[in-house]
Amino acid sequence: MNILITRHDKIGDFITILPLLKIIKSHTKHKVTVLVAAINYDLARNIDYIDEVIVYTPDSLQLVQEIRQHNFDVSISCFIDSRLAMMLWLANIPRRIAPATKIAQLFFNNRVKQKRGKSGKTEWQYNIDLLTSLDPKINHSFTQPLLSFTDVDPSKVKIVAFHPGFGGSSDANLSLQHYLQLAKSIAGQQGIKVVFTFGPDDAASRDYIAKHIDFPAELIDSKVSLVDFCKLLATFELFISTSTGPMQLAGALNIKTLSFFGDNSFAGANRWAPISDAERQVNFSVPENYTQDFYQSVEHKLAAILKIS
Repeated sequence: MNILITRHDKIGDFITILPLLKIIKSHTKHKVTVLVAAINYDLARNIDYIDEVIVYTPDSLQLVQEIRQHNFDVSISCFIDSRLAMMLWLANIPRRIAPATKIAQLFFNNRVKQKRGKSGKTEWQYNIDLLTSLDPKINHSFTQPLLSFTDVDPSKVKIVAFHPGFGGSSDANLSLQHYLQLAKSIAGQQGIKVVFTFGPDDAASRDYIAKHIDFPAELIDSKVSLVDFCKLLATFELFISTSTGPMQLAGALNIKTLSFFGDNSFAGANRWAPISDAERQVNFSVPENYTQDFYQSVEHKLAAILKIS
């Protein structure tokens, strides 16, 4: 069977379809093509359980023609909007599976009621449920990590990375001052190196950290390709951040994470936890006006993870 999987939004959202993709390639002989946003194209091309990649471009006519040329038997759309829905319909894909949500669902002939707004499962589990609609008996098991690279040199020390930015995709985070305080609490420990990473939209956060830091740490501007950023992440012992794309990338690499989530069902860890092994992730729900006691609980957990007395 020739299958198209679509997820055309942000980096972290794309990562949530990786279990679905790996399940298909591990337990079937289907061909898998993904339709993704341009920002995720190079990463998708470097994943060995993805056969082909199509970029979700602004040119609707060209995109419909490209999709049609592949002669897909079925599409599974993990996130939908009206434009995507209409293009898949115009591409004459015989079976089009999608969540039963929004007006866009009317363009799909296999709609799955999920009620994602209730956040009863993680996003990646909801995505796998769409696959179950195609094949109810398919084995849901998959191996970790979901992302791996052979040309990564392991670090000789434990690198603990702090990523204080969020690119507008998170509902909760520690203050920048508390990121500094948290990093300082481990900076003097033997065998541990502290780094701060910053994305393209994190200039203000970087300026604040650079101005106020008073302990040894490396500041890294992550103005590299997504693939190269993943290779950097793969050298870390622990990645500390809010719930955002880099956190999902770290989880897909199955490195340890300490993450901050909104204190509500939609933005919480129950919906957006990383896809790493459960024992390799620690998730905090951050109250809107969190207290010093809450911060201290985070610092104590960090010490426990790194086995610092």
